[in-house]
Amino acid sequence: MILFQDTEIAALEALLFVAKEPLSIQRLAEILEIPAEDVPELIQVLKERYETPASGFTMIELEDGFRLGTKPELAGYIEVLYKQPSQTLSNAALEVLSIIAYKQPVTRGEIDFIRGVQSDRALATLVEKGLAKEIGRKDGPGRPILFGTTEDFLLHFGLRSLQELPTLTRPEEDEAEEDNDNDKAVTDTAGEPFVHAEIGEKTEPLEVDDHEAQEKVPQHSEDEIEPGDTFVESRKN
Repeated sequence: MILFQDTEIAALEALLFVAKEPLSIQRLAEILEIPAEDVPELIQVLKERYETPASGFTMIELEDGFRLGTKPELAGYIEVLYKQPSQTLSNAALEVLSIIAYKQPVTRGEIDFIRGVQSDRALATLVEKGLAKEIGRKDGPGRPILFGTTEDFLLHFGLRSLQELPTLTRPEEDEAEEDNDNDKAVTDTAGEPFVHAEIGEKTEPLEVDDHEAQEKVPQHSEDEIEPGDTFVESRKN
């Protein structure tokens, strides 16, 4: 328990307010000149303070530290101040962002291969908005750029880390479970029972050559895609 902690709490709030990047517990302890084990106690005090309706702040906890933010329900007032109405992402951009989030690091060619359509404009939009970024280059022909999500992506979707992304279930796995419940064994013509082969068994991730993927992607723009079109991940037999 920290005695006379009002000064430390005020200093902590000020640091989180002005910091451009999340501050770790260790870094906060160094600046405040207190033991690292005392920092969570101060953070909890601020969290409880911000939970009241009279406060416009909220404590944002990320994988690499803490920072302050404004409450989502107050976004309308901030938009009036900056005269920037909220901007929504197109379906194409959301598709690309989903692929990056779950497949990262991933190249543009691999994104195009999965979607079956070129993704240049959607990818450029995500980079411009700070939701995706270049994180390196892939070893291989041409050394294509690898893309990943950003810290702003986590903030935008209220995630502490990528580990909090919802778990995806493949359609074929759902079908396999239903088939296995209804038919665990089948009898052949000779009367000998044999076990039905499992469907939807997990396989190794599909390796996609970036240049090969580009050749297989239909060369038409996203403008030619009609609303409601469905894109299915391509697989080799």
